[in-house]
Amino acid sequence: MDDLSNKAKVLRFIPFRKADVIEMCVQQGGLGSTDQILFREFCFRLQSLFHYQFHQQLEALKDVYVPLDPDADTRQVELPAKPGMRGNIAQDPREFSAMLEALLVNANYEKLDQSDLAQALQEASIFKIRLQVDFEDFSDVLIYLRGESVQEETVSSWFGLRKKVIEFVNYDRVLIYIKFKDDFIANKSALRSYQSGATLLKLFQNVPKADIEMLFPNTQVRMRNIDKIMIGVPAAISGGIVLATKLGATLILLASLIGFWIGLHTESVALDNTALATLFFGLAALGSYLWKQFSSFSNRKLRFMQTLMKNLYFKNLDNNAGVFHRLIDEAEEEECKEAILAYYFLLAQIEPISQAALDDIVEKWFKTCWQYALDFEISDALDKLEKLGLIEKTNDLITVLPLDQAVMKMQSHWNDALLFKPGKAHS
Repeated sequence: MDDLSNKAKVLRFIPFRKADVIEMCVQQGGLGSTDQILFREFCFRLQSLFHYQFHQQLEALKDVYVPLDPDADTRQVELPAKPGMRGNIAQDPREFSAMLEALLVNANYEKLDQSDLAQALQEASIFKIRLQVDFEDFSDVLIYLRGESVQEETVSSWFGLRKKVIEFVNYDRVLIYIKFKDDFIANKSALRSYQSGATLLKLFQNVPKADIEMLFPNTQVRMRNIDKIMIGVPAAISGGIVLATKLGATLILLASLIGFWIGLHTESVALDNTALATLFFGLAALGSYLWKQFSSFSNRKLRFMQTLMKNLYFKNLDNNAGVFHRLIDEAEEEECKEAILAYYFLLAQIEPISQAALDDIVEKWFKTCWQYALDFEISDALDKLEKLGLIEKTNDLITVLPLDQAVMKMQSHWNDALLFKPGKAHS
C-alpha cells in the first residue's frame, strides 16, 4: 500500500463544488453577518464574470473545432473576412489542440508524459486481459488526467477458488485526444468508421492506470500466456486421446495409402467399405476436435472483448464536442474556486502576507479541516486577483481590497464585459 500511495500524486484539482467552497469559507468564521452577505455577493459577481469569459472561450473552441468535428450535423459556410469578424474557419488542428491544452490546464488536468504512459502500458491489467495498441496509426496523441487515488479490488483466480485483494492506482478522469495520420488506412474492421486525418476526443471516468490501453480506438485483445496454457494444455491432452482412440486406425490406413502412392512399398491397399468408413469417421473426429479447439479459443477471446466493451461503456463520460463543453464547465469551476479561496484567506489576514505563506495556509486548511492533500495553485490564483485589481503587492507582501470595494470593483468589470468590442467576438 505504501508503494502505491507514493505513486498517487498530490494534484491541483480541488474536489469540492464552488458552492461548497463558498460555504466552507463562510463556516470557517472570521466574517460578521454583514461581511458574510458581502462575501456571497462578491462570489456571485466573480462567478458571473468568469462564466461570461469562459462562454467566450467556448465559442472560440466551437469555431476552431468545426472542421474537426466527426459528429457535426450543420453545413459549413465559407465567408469572406470582414473587419472585426472571423472569416474562413481555421483548418489547422494544431490551433484546436493548443486551445484544448490551455483549457485542460485551467481545469487542473495533469498531462500524462511518455514515461508514465510507457509504465502504464507495461503494467498487468486488473481485468485479466492483455491489450495492445498500435501507435503507428496516430500522428498526435494527448492524454490528460485529473484526480488520482489508490483503490482496492477483489479478484478471483483458479475458477473462483482463490480470491485476493489487489491495490492499484486509479484515475478519476482521463481525457484522450487522438489524430489519425493523414495516410492512415483502416485495415481493421473496428476502425472502418475512421478516415485518414480524423480526430477523436473522449473523456472517461475511473480508469485504472494499468488499463489506459483500453481507451484507444485501435486496441486489440491478445491472449496472455496463462490463457494460452489454459487452452493449449487441455487441447494437447485431448488431442493425444483422440489420436490414440479415434484416429489410430485412420492414420495407419492413410500412412499405408501414402506409402503405396509414393512408392515406399508395392503392396496395394484395398479401399473396401470398412476402410472407407474408418477413413471417414477418423477425419470426422479430427474435424470435430479442431472445431472444438477453435470454438474454445474464439469464445475465450469473445469474453475478453465483452469485458473490454462493458468497462468502456460504463467509463465513457463524453465524446468529441461534448468533451470540451464539459471541460469549459470544469475549468470555470476550478478558476472560481482558486480565486475565491485566495481572496478569502487574504481577507482573513490582519497583516500583509507573502505568497508562500498564503499557499501554506490554504494547503494546511484543506489537509487539517477537509482531509485532502492539495497542491494549491497560488500563483495562478493571485494572478487572477491581480488582473481584477483586487490585490496590491508591496515588497513581496500582499494585501487585498476590503469586501465593499471588491464588490464595486467586480461590478465595474461586469459593466465593461457587457460592452460590445469590435474584433473581440469569439476571440
